[in-house]
Formats: sequence, C-alpha cells, structure tokens
Amino acid sequence: MGFIDEIKARAKADKKVIVLPETEDVRTYQAAEAVLRDGTADLILVGSKEEIEKNGAGFDLTGAKIVDPATNEKTESYIAKLVELRQKKGMTEEAAKELLLSNYLYYGVMMVKMGDADGMVSGACHSTADTLRPCLQILKTKPGTKLVSAFFVMVVPNCDMGANGTFIFGDSGLEQNPDPEKLANIAISSAESFQTLTGVEPIVAMLSHSTKGSAKHADVDKVVEATRIAKELAPDLKLDGELQLDAAIVPAVGESKAPGSPVAGHANVLVFPDLDAGNIGYKLVQRLAKAEAYGPLTQGIAAPVNDLSRGCSAEDIEGVVAITAVQAQAQSK
Repeated sequence: MGFIDEIKARAKADKKVIVLPETEDVRTYQAAEAVLRDGTADLILVGSKEEIEKNGAGFDLTGAKIVDPATNEKTESYIAKLVELRQKKGMTEEAAKELLLSNYLYYGVMMVKMGDADGMVSGACHSTADTLRPCLQILKTKPGTKLVSAFFVMVVPNCDMGANGTFIFGDSGLEQNPDPEKLANIAISSAESFQTLTGVEPIVAMLSHSTKGSAKHADVDKVVEATRIAKELAPDLKLDGELQLDAAIVPAVGESKAPGSPVAGHANVLVFPDLDAGNIGYKLVQRLAKAEAYGPLTQGIAAPVNDLSRGCSAEDIEGVVAITAVQAQAQSK
C-alpha cells in the first residue's frame, strides 16, 4: 500500500470534519465527490445553497454539509469571537461581519477555531498568504511551537532510500531565509510531521553544500548553529548536520564523508537551509524522479489548515484532505 493509500485508510478509521471554503472552483467539487464516496472525511462546503448547487452541478455531494455564512445560526457567535480575538487590532463588529460574510477562508478558519470543524484545506484559487493570514490571526501557533513552516511529503518511486522512498522536505514552501533558531525549529516540526504521517522514526539531516566542515562559509555556519540548537531542544531526536545531500541519503557516501554519524546515509527528513534550496529541491525530485509531491503542508498552527498549489489537481486536494484529517487525529490525542 502506497503512502497516500495508507493515509486515506487512517483517515477513514477515525473520520474528521474538514472545511472546503473554495466553492467557486470546480476542483473542489471533484475532490469532494471522491472524499465523500471513499469516506475519507466528513466535509463542510461554505457558501449559499444556490451557488453550491450551481457550481457543483453534476457532482454527487451526498453527505456534505453546506454552511451559508449569511444564514448559519452560528455566524453571530463567530462574529463576536472574531471581535474578541482582534479588537486590539481595531476589529469592530461591523468589520468582522463584513469579513466573515465576504471571505469564506476567514469563515472556515472560524469554524475550526470554534470547534465546528477539525481542519481546513484551501489554496486552489488563493495565494499562500491569503490562506495563512486568517490562520495566524485566529488560530495562532501550536503550543510549544515558535513558528509556522511548510513541508512537502515526497514519495519517490522505486527508491530504497529514506523510508522506502518517502521523505519530508522542509521548509520548501514558506520560510524564506530562516535564521539558525528558526531552522532548528523547522527541523523539529518536520520530524514530528514525519512521525505523524508515516509512523516511522524520523532521521533528520540538516543540509548544506558542506559536510562536517568540508567548506567554510557563513551559510555553512548557519546550518552548524541550527544543528546545535536543534540537538539542545530535542536531544533524543536522530538529527545531524551539516551534511551534503548525498551524504545524507546514500549509505556509502554517508559512511565515507561522515563516519559515525547516526544520520548520514539514512535520512528521511531533509531540512534545507533556505526556501530557494527547498523549493528547487522538491521540484527537481518531483519532475526528474517522477515523485509524488504532497504540499505545501503547514506545521506549527494550533489546528491543521493546509495550503494548496494554485496549479493543483482534484486528486491533490483529495490527498491533502486525507493528510489534514490524519493531522487532526494526531492533535486530538
């Protein structure tokens, strides 16, 4: 059974409620039909009954709950809560009402905040900034986490490296140029995400163009310092750096370049030094190795909300709904 099939099976075993706010996009309905048919999650579609019937014409949405912000009996409580959360930023009742009735992403996040949904998936027709802004304003960061970051799950076919070809690449979607402390926290969050989604022990490589001092540069120093901080914060975590990519995942190269390292040659969580490297890295693997790429998925938010690429397919949305459900399972324990 492949990675996403295992995720779907886990999602079915303890169904969660996931909000899909982008009801203007046909891909939402294609994905919703598949999720509902397979029983991966219970779904909430945000919008009026009329617009959802129009935009979703031809799709079987049996079982989906339609929530119209203009008529939902809970909207007034959402408005009051949003004012409470944002009044120091000047939020008024009138502004909160206008925002929630006109911006379904904010409405979906409020549903998660108020416990009426377990998670949300968005981004098919909104930017990452638009998707994450309400999360950071309303849900904020998870206790014990200092920043929100993003990762991709990469599933490489016919690969015996990583966890049978499965890796997490972080941060490949959000944090532009993290300092050592941020990079350390990205590493720890990515390890937690890998454990949650695969059930396999994370083995974390802090990547660089240098292995164990083979090059001298400020960029290398950043990764060395991040490795030190991460080891202090999570002493039981298998984590090492700085490592070049081949030293991190190829056993023979790891043994040659970093003998004695508990990580070299066996890493399944790859932490890139900046967003340029992470973004380029995941796209190279996706295109040249024909890998499945799930993401950018977020970590560090107080409840699971995941972003989509605007070029995503309905199948991508379906997969991310299942991943979001599994993340919600983990956070409810």
